[in-house]
Amino acid sequence: MDRLAVDELITDYAVAVDDGDWEGYRRLFAPDGRADYRSAGGVEGDPDQVAEWLSRSMELFAMRQHLIVNRRVRFGLLEQDTGDTARVEADYVNPMRFAGSGPAQDDGATAPDFVCGGRYAFGLLRTYDGWRLRQVTVQEKWRQVPRSAG
Repeated sequence: MDRLAVDELITDYAVAVDDGDWEGYRRLFAPDGRADYRSAGGVEGDPDQVAEWLSRSMELFAMRQHLIVNRRVRFGLLEQDTGDTARVEADYVNPMRFAGSGPAQDDGATAPDFVCGGRYAFGLLRTYDGWRLRQVTVQEKWRQVPRSAG
């Protein structure tokens, strides 16, 4: 059951970012939670600081979709009680489309023109409210952007 709950938390994280649900994003974190997006050109800080930066940064993209795959879950120990912490490493591919970057296809959809990938390292804590993020570290490994976007 813990593996399913952890998987749901990681999925909720991706959906919150893709949908721009910054309040939902903040609720995913433990009280001492931190996130580090510096390898992707971002910031490091508490969920409020990072959500503020993400909300501004994601305005550049009309479409975004985090695909978080190859999840490796390891449960740990906290205060001699088994299973209160977990570590998740997971690869990601993140296709996005710049706002105003061209006409929609015939079906109204637009293809991504910015794609990046790498690995997330998540530190999780079991709380009375369920599993929460204690640490999120983005390790961007690559990105593909249109020539005109630099």
